[in-house]
Amino acid sequence: MIEIKNVSKKYIGDYVVNDVTSEIPEGKITCIIGPNGAGKSTLLNMISRFTPLDSGRIEIDGKDINNWDKTELAKTIATLKQENTTNVRLTVYELISFGRFPHSGGKLTKEDKEKIEEAIEYMNLNEFRDKYLDELSGGQRQRAYIAMTIAQNTKYILLDEPLNNLDMKSAVQMMKILRKLVRDLKKTIVIVMHDINFTSVYSDYILAMKNGKLKHMDKTKNIVIQDKLEKLYEMPIEVKEINNKNICIYF
Repeated sequence: MIEIKNVSKKYIGDYVVNDVTSEIPEGKITCIIGPNGAGKSTLLNMISRFTPLDSGRIEIDGKDINNWDKTELAKTIATLKQENTTNVRLTVYELISFGRFPHSGGKLTKEDKEKIEEAIEYMNLNEFRDKYLDELSGGQRQRAYIAMTIAQNTKYILLDEPLNNLDMKSAVQMMKILRKLVRDLKKTIVIVMHDINFTSVYSDYILAMKNGKLKHMDKTKNIVIQDKLEKLYEMPIEVKEINNKNICIYF
């Protein structure tokens, strides 16, 4: 379990995350939502230890995140940032193989290669495996980076806006793959998400933030309701039930 206890972060004297306390349920998809500047990505980066805490405490499986060995943490949490670039010209296979580095130290074993192949299969990247990243579309590259995190084979997967650069079909496929990872492999997935309808359809829990503060943490069905979302986003949002899912109309 990921436990967040009174966590705060300031930049130039202003709180971007302000005294947030919550728990991330295991074996579920939790989406972090909220308007721009809410502190969503900062919170995700603190959970992954990319961004240090100013105060508070984050525990992974009961252990303070600052007490984790770097390699062991990388075997436990895989993180994909919103912007992903590399200065080295890599093939899709080579990129995905980097996900095995915490396990292999750069010397791929039979097990490492099996995990790479599983990730390629999961993300339907067989036809691109030998292509260079700069030969792919933005959506194809995004799938390759997701495959890298899958190959890392961690208990927790943290994703910051993973649907960026994806068309509708690819975005749906991506979310179905993430649901499959939860269902089949019992992964715990935390996603910073802007699209409230993808959040409603595919997440189990929602952590809602605004101005650095935690506003709600509950099951998705208890958050995707009109009054809560209108207060969160400060705009009219109509919610309709379609196929047993709450769908937001805000255009």
